[in-house]
Amino acid sequence: MNRTVKYLFFFIGLITFQACEGPIGPEGPMGPEGEPGINILGTTYEVEIDFTESNDYADLFEFPEDLIESDAVLVYRLSGIDNGRDVWRILPQNYFFEEGVLIFNFDYTISDFSIFLDGPLNYSLLGPEWTDGQIFRVVVLPSDFPSGRIDYSDYENTMKMLNIEESDFIRIDSKN
Repeated sequence: MNRTVKYLFFFIGLITFQACEGPIGPEGPMGPEGEPGINILGTTYEVEIDFTESNDYADLFEFPEDLIESDAVLVYRLSGIDNGRDVWRILPQNYFFEEGVLIFNFDYTISDFSIFLDGPLNYSLLGPEWTDGQIFRVVVLPSDFPSGRIDYSDYENTMKMLNIEESDFIRIDSKN
């Protein structure tokens, strides 16, 4: 018999035996209860800021609970309303004027966060729509949150992915 034919029969036989399944055996006893699952729901806050010369166009807030070093923080600014729906934009956010660039920016530590105006611009030239009653939402991503290619700039999809509802945002006041 030709060597190629032998290999062909061997290969067909191998596939045939791998496709076979035996009957399902008896089910064993239930195992012990496992450890509680990981909670990957982020903590969420909402703050309102009036950026003025007296607060140096910045405000500082304390987290109600300290973060873990590896937690990440996202901040969104309510930039308008479109057809009755809030429009949230992730920080940092740049706006260009003839006089310069306005940047809404933030930084954070494990115990507090600051939201401030940044960029080469005389902030006293800004109208109240840029400085008064600015609403921000702060989302803490836990360190055990799955990483990967996630577009956090899409506010609505980020909230859906994190299973965050409007009622989950906790209003906190300025530390100053």
